[in-house]
Amino acid sequence: MRVTLLCAGIVVSLSASSASAQKGPDSSPHETRSIRVEKDVQLEVLDWGGSGRPVVLLAGLGGTAHDFDSFAPSLAARYHVFGVTRRGFGRSDSPPFGYDADTLGDDVLAVIDSLKLRQPVVAGHSQAGEELSSIGSRHPEKVAGLVYLDAGYDYALYDQTHGNATIDINEIVRQLGKLRFGSGVSPQDRRKAMVALADTSLPQFVKALRAVLAEPSPPNGPAPRPMGRVPYAIISGQRKYTVVHGPVLAIFASPPEEPRGAENDPAMRAMIAEVDSATALQVGAFARAVPQARVIRLPRASHFVFRSNEADVLREMRAFIDGLRGGPNS
Repeated sequence: MRVTLLCAGIVVSLSASSASAQKGPDSSPHETRSIRVEKDVQLEVLDWGGSGRPVVLLAGLGGTAHDFDSFAPSLAARYHVFGVTRRGFGRSDSPPFGYDADTLGDDVLAVIDSLKLRQPVVAGHSQAGEELSSIGSRHPEKVAGLVYLDAGYDYALYDQTHGNATIDINEIVRQLGKLRFGSGVSPQDRRKAMVALADTSLPQFVKALRAVLAEPSPPNGPAPRPMGRVPYAIISGQRKYTVVHGPVLAIFASPPEEPRGAENDPAMRAMIAEVDSATALQVGAFARAVPQARVIRLPRASHFVFRSNEADVLREMRAFIDGLRGGPNS
């Protein structure tokens, strides 16, 4: 339905594979604690120390706070740096519930409250863009600013002009749920769901489906392997964020790096061109929808921009953080 859905799949697979590749001896200079965010749910939180404004780092899907073990100490030279492992991964609890974007955003806010951080900067990689946008759309007063580390894709900023199949389906399912007997929603909210379905969600989705059906049928092949329980729940919990308030720094790997062997594979070259085009569209959509954002493009950087282009990311983050209003308090 939209090639950025392909981008999301690539991003997820890169995040998960890289996270697993990072396992090994932990030599990063940090303290580890467990913070309760709700009943029976505690999250792993790393503290790399430092002084100055607090900075909270969030990993991508499949990752943990340890994804920043080599990057965080450089930030800690100027700021007090923390990392949070979201529920379902690493040493954080893995409950059977609570993986929608707003609950994950609330988890981050609960950690900030527990640590008594005043006006921290929250920086997120990849899928963590949805936590950033959840905070920035609902509680921007809780943070001094947001930093998207190749994280400003559809799950963080939904652009109506090109849509996203997964997010559209999630929205329709949520609205349909309000129409179920015994759902407990008020008559007013039930009617709002009806209007949204009849006037917007369903007509747009049908139009998108017809566009897909007009394309050539895909070749027969094996069905893709199903996602694990937690990643599937997170993808199913994506929401339509169309506004983000407050100071924002958005760093994109755009156009993204090319996989090895791409130069000798015509099919892969065609896919890369499609991904490049979709990435450029999303960068433009983000800049338009979040006009106060400083948007940076790092050509051919890896999806893990804070590793492949550490000096660039550090420079931009320091300039952004140091330019924010309010004094530091760690």
